[in-house]
Amino acid sequence: MSRRWLFADQLGPHFLDDRRQPVLLIESKAVFRRRVYHRQKAHLILSALRHRAAELGAQATYLRAETYAEGLRKVREPVEVCHPTSRRALEFVRRRDGVTVLPPRGFVTSLDDFAEWAGGRSGALRMEAFYRFAREHHRVLVDGDEPVGGRWSLDVENREPPPKDGRLAVPAPPVPKEDDVDAEVRADLDRWEREGIRFVGRDGPRRFPATAKEAQARLRHFLRHRLPAFGPYEDAMLSTDPWLAHSVLSSSFNLGLLDPLDAVRGAEKAYRSQGAPLASVEGFVRQILGWRDFVWHLYWHFDAGWRRSNALAARRPVPGWFQELDADAVQAHCLSDVLAGVRDHGWVHHIPRLMVLGNYALQRGWRPAELVEWFHTRFVDGYEWVMTANVVGMSQYADLGRMTTKPYVSGGAYVNRMSDYCGGCRYDPRKRLGADACPYTAGYWAFLDRNRDRIPANARMARTMKQLDRLADVDRLVAQERRRGNDAP
Repeated sequence: MSRRWLFADQLGPHFLDDRRQPVLLIESKAVFRRRVYHRQKAHLILSALRHRAAELGAQATYLRAETYAEGLRKVREPVEVCHPTSRRALEFVRRRDGVTVLPPRGFVTSLDDFAEWAGGRSGALRMEAFYRFAREHHRVLVDGDEPVGGRWSLDVENREPPPKDGRLAVPAPPVPKEDDVDAEVRADLDRWEREGIRFVGRDGPRRFPATAKEAQARLRHFLRHRLPAFGPYEDAMLSTDPWLAHSVLSSSFNLGLLDPLDAVRGAEKAYRSQGAPLASVEGFVRQILGWRDFVWHLYWHFDAGWRRSNALAARRPVPGWFQELDADAVQAHCLSDVLAGVRDHGWVHHIPRLMVLGNYALQRGWRPAELVEWFHTRFVDGYEWVMTANVVGMSQYADLGRMTTKPYVSGGAYVNRMSDYCGGCRYDPRKRLGADACPYTAGYWAFLDRNRDRIPANARMARTMKQLDRLADVDRLVAQERRRGNDAP
């Protein structure tokens, strides 16, 4: 029997076919030398890898090596590995003698099924179409040939602003208890820092599951206690509550601790058997079966050059204050609070990522490839496959719409509507000029002016471009933003 090599994002039981199969786990120090990771991300990866080795006991060979190649040289038997999640890792394992590459796991729709779906379509690929295909193909939330409730998407019902009292009456997600493995990881990371391996972000108690058991407990808690409130407030932001009703399971899926189809079936059961609101259930299913699978498949479907797309000619480097998560250097309340969330937790939910962090970067013209790296390394759930699509294709519109219909760019009005950030902020979301002009409102119009000849004409942008043409102060606004440059707002 071949030994199954599990990468550090393939740690759930569904990555093994036989409970008795011998396992190989390699902890590569070079992984943490090559990039500057968030300290809590490094801790979570190592903790998950070492916890899996402890669970498997004598069934696993656990090697600590400088590189994967060094570790593999110590293995004398045939090795098989599930399709890795990055192009670099896939090329590496395909070059190794004695290593068999199996189809990927950890996603719902297969590469072949996606290729067949995509190959039969003309024009740009859209998540909504793929999501409907996946629902039908896997028989999720359907009755006969029709979607449960009569509509494939209930997204319009899931856009409520946050409660006015600043509180969402749901229990917080359960926090894992650290153990001796975590203590050992923390001591090793301290030693690595003394040896010159650099991290960013604050160390802290481990907040995210490192074992399948912990992840399953968080999933059960979410389905029972938090799912009903998830849908209405999934796009809301609160300075007093970074978690809201989100499952906070993205890192668990991306470490391979949870089988996404099990989570989807659990949500469907919560609707059919336990009365969970359909809009919330459908919203959660759309994130897992729809969006997560969609961006995974686009990473492999598009060519390797997609990651380097920069069709809007964004030339500014990502500034040091952003790279170092220096939230205290920022006066804009929303950006400061969200950046502090990344600094303190290595996580914020999808709307702060898109409409605060990504929106600001898009407006300033930061290099998309640098942003892919930043999101990859600063988030506990960050990996190249997911951040390439989320950054290049979605938040930075660097490919001019291969997966989205328009740039996700907005002024301060959106942040004001969907959060509690603007009250008391030194900037006014209604103003685009002057010392108290909101950097998002000013940046929005400056971005549109800078890219008016690059953004393809389409119906969703036509009205906005007409508004831009009617602004009498565009030249002053552009000059103001040029003076601002890459300084922290």
